[in-house]
Amino acid sequence: MLVCRYWRDVAIDTPELWADICVSPHDSLEKAHRKLARSKSVPLDITINFTPRVDNSSGAMESIIHAMDLIRPALWRARSFRLSVPNKPQAHAALLRCKEEAPYLESLCIRVFHSMQEDHYSSPCLPLFKGHTPRLRSCSFTSFNFNWDRRVVSNLRVLQLGGYWNGSSPSVDTLLDILRGCPGLEELALRNMSDVDPETCVSLEHEFISTKVVKLPRLTKASFYYAGIMRTRMLLSQISFPALESLDFCYLDNLTPVLEHLRQQSLTSLPLKYLRIESSFLNEPKFIMLLRRLTSLVTLELVDVEDVTCFLLKNLSSPPVAHPWVCPKLDRLNLDGCTALEWDALRGLVESRLSGRPPQLSSASAAAASRTSFVSTASASAHIHALSLNRPATPTMQPCRLSSIDVTRCHQISKEMVQWLKMYVRDVRCEPAKGIWGESILP
Repeated sequence: MLVCRYWRDVAIDTPELWADICVSPHDSLEKAHRKLARSKSVPLDITINFTPRVDNSSGAMESIIHAMDLIRPALWRARSFRLSVPNKPQAHAALLRCKEEAPYLESLCIRVFHSMQEDHYSSPCLPLFKGHTPRLRSCSFTSFNFNWDRRVVSNLRVLQLGGYWNGSSPSVDTLLDILRGCPGLEELALRNMSDVDPETCVSLEHEFISTKVVKLPRLTKASFYYAGIMRTRMLLSQISFPALESLDFCYLDNLTPVLEHLRQQSLTSLPLKYLRIESSFLNEPKFIMLLRRLTSLVTLELVDVEDVTCFLLKNLSSPPVAHPWVCPKLDRLNLDGCTALEWDALRGLVESRLSGRPPQLSSASAAAASRTSFVSTASASAHIHALSLNRPATPTMQPCRLSSIDVTRCHQISKEMVQWLKMYVRDVRCEPAKGIWGESILP
C-alpha cells in the first residue's frame, strides 16, 4: 500500500505498530528483523509457526534455529510467545535458546504437532527463561514435556494441556498439585490424554477422603476432551468450582459418576450457563436430576449422545406438578446426531416454551396429533395462543422461548418438520438437502 512520506514517517515512528513479530514459511526473517528494529523497546507478541507441511523440507530445522537466534536478544521484552513446530527435536532446539529472563511475559504457548513421537528429546529444556516469568498468567502446552514442574505453571489464570500419551500423561496427583498452585485459575482445558490406571484410582479414592479439596473460586470455564474418564472423575471429585459457567465433556465414555459430582457441587453453587456433552454415555434420569439444579443454564449441547430420548424432552417441557421448570433460561438447544428422539416430544418442547405451560391435549386432539407428523400454521398458532390465555399467574419462573435448535444428522426429522420448527424458532440448523450429485441445495 502506497502512502505519502508524512504517513510513512508516522507509521515508522510508532513502535506499537511493529510489536507483532511472526516467523513462518509465509513470513520471512527479513520482515521480522525490520519489525524488531522499528518496535524499539515496546513489549512484543512473538509467534514462530512451522506446520507439519514443512516437516519434510531440509531447511525446516535451520529456519527455526535462525528465527530463534534473531529473536533471542528481544525475548526479555516478550509479552506473549507462541512456538508451533512439527516434532520434538525442533522444539528442543528452539527452547534451548530461551535462557533469558522474561519479566513481561504473560502468555506462553508451545505446541508440538507430532504428539505420538517417542525420542531422546523427551528431557525438558528447563528452566525456561531462567525461571523468571513473574507476569505469566496463561500457559498452553501440547506434547511439550516440562517434567510437570510447578514453577512453570504456578499462579496461572489459563491452563491448557493436551497431547500427552502413555507414560507422559499426567497423574491425578500431579494435576492436583498444579491446581493447588493456581488458586486464581479461570480456565482449565485437558485434551487428548491417555487415561490413568483404574487400579491406581481405586487406591487414591481412599487417600482423597482425608485430603483437602482444592478450591478454585474463580474457575469459570472447564473443558475435558478425551482426557480420560477416570482422570476427569477424580479431578472433579477433589476440586471446588462455585463460579463455573462453561463446561465441556467430549469422548469420555460413561459420564454418570461425573454427573453425580456436578450435582453435589450444585447443592452449594454451580451457575452453569453452557454445557456440552459429545460422544459419551450417561444415565438419563440422573442427568435430568442434574438439570433440575442448573437454573441458569442457557445453552445445552448434546452431540452424538445415544442415551438422550424423548424422556429428556418431556421433562424439559412438562415439569411435575408443583415443581419449577427444568432449565427455565434455556435458550439454545443442540441435538446434533441424537437419533433416538421423537418428533412429538420435540414439538411439545417448542410449544411449551412458547406458551409457558406444558402441552395439555384432550383425548381427541391427542389422537389427531398421533395421526399427523406435524401441525399446520393456523392450528399451531391457535393452540399456543389458547394456552397462553389460560396460563395462570404463578410465582415460579416461566421458561424462555427457544431461539436456536440444531437437529443436524437427526434423520427422523423430516423436511416438513424442520419447516414447522422455523415458524417458532428463530435459528433452526439441520442437515441441508442434497442434489443428485451430493451438492447442498436450499430446502
